[in-house]
Amino acid sequence: MDKITIGIPRALPYYYLGNFWKYFWKKCDIDVVYSPNTNEEILTLGKNISPTEMCLSMKIYLGHLSYLDGKCDYLLVPRIDRYDDQNQTCTNFLALYDLAAHYVETPILNYNIDSHQDLLDGVLELGSQLSIPKMQVLKAYEYALKKDEKWKKMRALEQQRQLQEEGKKVLIVSHAYNIHDTFIGGNILKLLKEKEMKVFFSDYFDSTKTALQARKLSKKLYWKYSRESIGAIPLCKKVDGIIFVSTFPCGLDSLVHELVMRKLEKPYLNLVIDDLSSDTGIETRIESFVDLLEQS
Repeated sequence: MDKITIGIPRALPYYYLGNFWKYFWKKCDIDVVYSPNTNEEILTLGKNISPTEMCLSMKIYLGHLSYLDGKCDYLLVPRIDRYDDQNQTCTNFLALYDLAAHYVETPILNYNIDSHQDLLDGVLELGSQLSIPKMQVLKAYEYALKKDEKWKKMRALEQQRQLQEEGKKVLIVSHAYNIHDTFIGGNILKLLKEKEMKVFFSDYFDSTKTALQARKLSKKLYWKYSRESIGAIPLCKKVDGIIFVSTFPCGLDSLVHELVMRKLEKPYLNLVIDDLSSDTGIETRIESFVDLLEQS
């Protein structure tokens, strides 16, 4: 009997849970297929089925879903509402399942995370849907969680070490699914590397620490990923400048980034990317920003 194949879109929750999923499904002896890095084909697929007012990040997610449709036995699409009352997510994370069910024909594997269910409850739900023994699911969960936490800890320690090095440094404040997506953030990182800037990512720090540090900038911010992102700023006193990266028309980022930028004493650049953004325009703005930093 052929093994089950699960398709995972390389967008949105993938950038927070992808490493965990990789180890979890491997331990469950389930094959996984990923969509490729975002490219023009993926973007076109997403734009063809998306309402025009939908943010670029969501259009890209739907493009990845469409790419995987028919190429696997199941599509993994979690529904993430909140981790608790003070850790809410964007409504896009809440709506993923409903959107996916509307646009694709491949059966969907789904689990919920909200104030009543956590990740463990979610994977038990997945195991039940696939008839995987509960003990195997629990062992896979513990294994994946341990591997994921170790990887994140090493990543955070390495970034802290690099902060002590010489050279011009820039902190990227952005959701992981934006800056690490090749279409949205790829060119930005390429340009900064060409300018020999040392780049640091807000999502590479310990999220427990950044969530606490965010209170120095906003005491009432309850969006989990936004709080963890801006909380990296107080930890990066040694960077020379800050670049905010968001996609149009993200309501959360337009509010949060504006709130934070008004309180900064360091030079900053605000980049809002949409599917019509010009590489030339972005390049010009980054070059000007780097020149400013080099003169300071």
